[in-house]
Amino acid sequence: MASRIRASVFVGTSVDGYIARLNGALDFLPAEPEDHGYSAFMASVDTLVIGRGTYETVLGFDSWPYAGKRVVVLSSRPVAPPRLPGAAVEHLSGRPADIVARLAERGAQHLYVDGGITIQRFLEAGQIQRLIITRVPVLIGSGIPLFGALTRDVRLQHVSTRHYESGLVQSEYLVVS
Repeated sequence: MASRIRASVFVGTSVDGYIARLNGALDFLPAEPEDHGYSAFMASVDTLVIGRGTYETVLGFDSWPYAGKRVVVLSSRPVAPPRLPGAAVEHLSGRPADIVARLAERGAQHLYVDGGITIQRFLEAGQIQRLIITRVPVLIGSGIPLFGALTRDVRLQHVSTRHYESGLVQSEYLVVS
């Protein structure tokens, strides 16, 4: 059953490859981003799988951005319950393949995997099928990298690249190995 589940990444990065500052801040992202496919992507997702750092960043938002979606927070330690209206999360830990299998057994069909370490672990484990990476025209010099060290090459098939008036450049890839 786990083979029928899809897992995708939809993420913004600085041109130098960082998804957040070292303190988790996302202040380099455009304040009023144009619609670059995020709404349509979110409509296709039934479950979010996020790391603890991403979860803690989201807890600082004014409102819960994942209303109506199952949200799974990965951590080896307990996570604080969300205090934002409409927010609910599940806590899981384990190997990416086991997490995907458990979520598939619960009926998940399309996972949105988010958070630097979480994306890296799932990609390394062969659990990501699609990457949508939007580059923001800024260099921030240091931060949380989108990609880390790999034990093997991960081959990608380019699907498309789009550019937006704001200067954002978005590329979509399928993971082929």
